[in-house]
Amino acid sequence: MSKDFDEKKDAHLDDEFDHEFEKLLLESARVAAEFDAAEADETIDQSQELSERNALRRVKGFSTELQDISEAEYRQLQLERVVLVGVWTEGTIADAENSLVELKALAETAGSEVLEGLIQRRDKPDPATYIGSGKVIELKNVVVSTGADTVICDGELSPSQLRQLEDKLKVKVVDRTALILDIFAQHAKSKEGKAQVELAQIAYLLPRLRGWGDSLSRQVGGRAAGGAGIGGRGPGETKIETDRRRIRDKMAKLRGEIAEMKTARDTKRQERRRNNIPSVAIAGYTNAGKSSLLNKLTNAGVLVENALFATLDPTVRKTQTHDGRIYTLSDTVGFVRHLPHQLIDAFKSTLEEVSQSDLIVHVVDGSHPNPFEQIKAVRIVIDEIGGKEIPEIIAINKVDIADPDIVMEILRKEPNSYAFSVRTGFGIEGLLHAIESSLPRPSVEVTVVIPYDRGDLVHAIHESGEIFSESYVAEGTAIHARVDAGLAQRIEKSGQVQE
Repeated sequence: MSKDFDEKKDAHLDDEFDHEFEKLLLESARVAAEFDAAEADETIDQSQELSERNALRRVKGFSTELQDISEAEYRQLQLERVVLVGVWTEGTIADAENSLVELKALAETAGSEVLEGLIQRRDKPDPATYIGSGKVIELKNVVVSTGADTVICDGELSPSQLRQLEDKLKVKVVDRTALILDIFAQHAKSKEGKAQVELAQIAYLLPRLRGWGDSLSRQVGGRAAGGAGIGGRGPGETKIETDRRRIRDKMAKLRGEIAEMKTARDTKRQERRRNNIPSVAIAGYTNAGKSSLLNKLTNAGVLVENALFATLDPTVRKTQTHDGRIYTLSDTVGFVRHLPHQLIDAFKSTLEEVSQSDLIVHVVDGSHPNPFEQIKAVRIVIDEIGGKEIPEIIAINKVDIADPDIVMEILRKEPNSYAFSVRTGFGIEGLLHAIESSLPRPSVEVTVVIPYDRGDLVHAIHESGEIFSESYVAEGTAIHARVDAGLAQRIEKSGQVQE
């Protein structure tokens, strides 16, 4: 009886925690923390020009005029109405505006309606409020005038910055990291993808629990006091400590589940390696056209959408070269500038499709205003996951709508680069030839006659070898080819006739 009661109590506590935890995830943008910076704004460097310091720049193309009232009223019920704000600390104003345009695309992908975009020039973000107290007042006026309910900042904010901004603006504040995590949560479809996203979300959430309410700093009482009850807390444990402990337990459980799924992925990868099947990873910036290229080359039928991070779950497809050699092509999650480290850690097993491939086809959006910045961002992530030494082909997509001068500049600066368009088919054959030419080649040249009863060896040579000539003689199949060392050993052991 006592045992049954305890089990029911534990189950009830778990359900209660799951419900609370779900609320935390849904409201992860409403982060709070004890204010750990000085109340006063940091003294601004007087050498910085006053005009720059006071500039809260409006980005062109972000209109506050709503074109269709009925449609706007409908969307207002469905979507958040957001104002974007960025701090320009380095580079040109064009770079700063491109960054905010990308943030606008991220916000729209997450299902928001962007009303306004603002940029402020500073030497570095303000440690208390990200943009400084004077700019907070101006931003609040913009929020009130547009009727926005959310502010999205183009950077990762500290918990104290988020709390200060929310206290002053009286609307929800979201940073770039939380926004990307939200998009990933919406797009994850597979069990592994959902587990990876949830792990990334709670890794982001854990350090931001403090200050979710005064109750979090109180010691946990009985159920009447809103606590976890007897057995649900440690000695002298506050509610925030209880939540942290349970979240860490949840993270450990998710890591275990991901590790189990990783084993299955590793087994498939090792099987391909055992059979000496070369692997090609299609990587690149989000929305560059990676899935479209995979579909074009293999008829994979992968979802293609003009949205950021449309692909989260990797797709591996088998294909073959013009001379019959088998290899695999894998579509991977898109990269982005300042991709949250929580995502890189959580998606390690998925990103291994890139780091353990024989060749990386780095797809670049040739129509982007600054493709070199995207190339740099992708290479930073590839380096982080251990793929720096893997041979790379730069595949410049969307050349049908790109500025020819920019495409030519990429072709000049990147030695192993090829221009193409998935939509029109231009350049696909040249890119395919480059991929096939870059695949690792078998190392042993053989000239043999294989008896007709050893069709398995002929099949193996066709699958993984490079055939120069093949003919049929009385004794069997005469083949001149290059094969890997393992297959050459199998042919030798079988005692086949060397020509």
